[in-house]
Amino acid sequence: MFMGEYNHTIDAKGRLIIPAKFREPLGEEFVLTRGLDGCLYIYPMDEWEAFEEKLRALPLTNKDARAFSRFFVAGATTCELDKQGRILVPQTLREFAGLEKDVILAGSLSRVEVWSKEKWSENCDYDDMNSIAAGMENMGIVI
Repeated sequence: MFMGEYNHTIDAKGRLIIPAKFREPLGEEFVLTRGLDGCLYIYPMDEWEAFEEKLRALPLTNKDARAFSRFFVAGATTCELDKQGRILVPQTLREFAGLEKDVILAGSLSRVEVWSKEKWSENCDYDDMNSIAAGMENMGIVI
């Protein structure tokens, strides 16, 4: 399980340090892809393979299913850590997520989310958490 929030920077060559706490659960090889809300997702290989199986099961005749699958798979790349614990984020993914310098890596249970600091601040405004929490009851989450 991935949890926690870490502030890092991405260098001019697109290299990003993966927090030490995330390295072991990610394993030697993992997948980086587009995520929802304008961030990137990092999946350990076993989680990616489980997600991939769900995508394979989607009907090719459904236009939304094709677009959903394409969104995640076309932008995906496998990654390995270098000796300094960094990965190279491809230019297309940096542009998609608006990654320029300051980056937030956030644990999100089965994956890691990679955000530009600016988008993280915009998307993680928890002022309305009480009403969000009330809506979660419909999904079986009660605190």
